[in-house]
Amino acid sequence: MIPKLMFKNTFLFFGLLIVSCGKNNAQVNPTINDTIIATEATEIITDGLVLGSENFSYLPIIKGKKIAVVANATSTVPFRRIHLVDYLLQRNFNIKRIFAPEHGFRGTADAGEVVKDGKDIKTGLPIISLYGSNKKPKPEQLDGIEVVIFDIQDVGARFYTYISTLHYVMEACAEQNIPLLVLDRPNPNGSIVDGPILEPEYTSFVGMHKIPVLHGMTIGEYAKMINGEKWLKNGIHCDLTVIPCKNYKRTMSYSLPVKPSPNLPNDQSINLYASLCFFEGTNVSVGRGTDIQFQIYGSPYLPKTDFTFTPKPNEGAKDPLYNGKVCYGEDLTAIEKVTQLELKWLLKAYHQTTDKTKFFNSFFTKLAGTPKLQQQIEAGLTEKQIRDSWQPGLENFKNIRKKYLIYS
Repeated sequence: MIPKLMFKNTFLFFGLLIVSCGKNNAQVNPTINDTIIATEATEIITDGLVLGSENFSYLPIIKGKKIAVVANATSTVPFRRIHLVDYLLQRNFNIKRIFAPEHGFRGTADAGEVVKDGKDIKTGLPIISLYGSNKKPKPEQLDGIEVVIFDIQDVGARFYTYISTLHYVMEACAEQNIPLLVLDRPNPNGSIVDGPILEPEYTSFVGMHKIPVLHGMTIGEYAKMINGEKWLKNGIHCDLTVIPCKNYKRTMSYSLPVKPSPNLPNDQSINLYASLCFFEGTNVSVGRGTDIQFQIYGSPYLPKTDFTFTPKPNEGAKDPLYNGKVCYGEDLTAIEKVTQLELKWLLKAYHQTTDKTKFFNSFFTKLAGTPKLQQQIEAGLTEKQIRDSWQPGLENFKNIRKKYLIYS
């Protein structure tokens, strides 16, 4: 559902608003429609949220450049009702290739499914997968590229892999001396900072940095943190420009116009995602194979209840956990929005499961970023005791985070 935003378009000129850690080396290319760039790059849009993709101050930067775009189904220019790639091609910008993250360019692949290279049916552009064995653009894949645009909707959770893709794209751009533009988007869980801090020895693609599960930053702010904290290999620096949202506060409610991945179908699932994703490291289903994913949980090994569901193959879950088996659990589709990382459902399921020795699997520690959470649950600690153990790490992270915030 597209948010009900009201836009007033005028053609008044204003100073370009760019939050930048790099340089603007835009060059003139007479083949580009200069009238469009002059108009849209200086367009004032008021009375509503303006995404980075709609903040057209970036158009002069990419004018005359050979462009690569890191994008998926969320990479839209909403008030134009068009995909970013289509928008730029219509205006004769020179896009050479597309890089696609987990779930693919059109966003239909299963979580964890290898996304293959190919060609976009609509535009004919080559698509290079950044998931599977090739998570980082290779030098030859960036050959001839003069600027890379990153425009992907994140949901603010450490184990949502788009920020891992961001890391590798920044690293590849830094190594090849290619400027990177990040078109910023709101974090739908933008005011929540919560959860255990990742311990470096448990780094993986579902957790690359020493941050909590919910980091409370936009993807643009997070890119600045990656650069500033020297998290790229050998501490190299990416020539980064963040194109900010306008009229945005992180406490604003934001309903995504496009679902960010196949198993996050609505606002409720996005809000509950971080809390329920821990179940992916257990023998409990989060509703993959239903149409209310990440809004329910259950398994055949929990006590029988009035609420049941039976997973079946669907888009984004070709072979879901407990395919064809009745699961007993809890329906969270109608609960109020959560404002923290909730542990109560995880603790409840653990205490109620019939065989606790089979509850956790090895993926749980990767999701938590530490073995301590599983140890605490197995030792019988209360939710308050567990949450209290996070506080020193959270306070330290919040102090670091302040340096990179763009929005109030």
